[in-house]
Amino acid sequence: MVSWLKKDDKVLVIAGNDKGKTGVVLARGEDKVLVQGINIRKKHMKKRSENSRSEIISIETPIHISNIAPCTQDGKKIKLKSKTTTQGEKILYYIENGQEIVYRTLRKTQKSR
Repeated sequence: MVSWLKKDDKVLVIAGNDKGKTGVVLARGEDKVLVQGINIRKKHMKKRSENSRSEIISIETPIHISNIAPCTQDGKKIKLKSKTTTQGEKILYYIENGQEIVYRTLRKTQKSR
């Protein structure tokens, strides 16, 4: 599920002009994310003072969250699932070659006082 995405997660673009490319999530909004090296647009900047020059810069623009999917370090698309362990931790995991691989821990156990 895409709603599990956080900053610094590796994602794969599954739709749009950059389909098939991978990148790292830089920021996340309500329904859009900013991914490093994805959805690059040119912006024309005016000169700010007499000493500076006008220039054209390349910036990343947000991409809709439905157009990306979490992926492994190899760039293979994965489906994340959640479950609670016997220790009370809530984890995200995916299945690869019949094995459950932990992607991230969502909630740690509560310490008793």
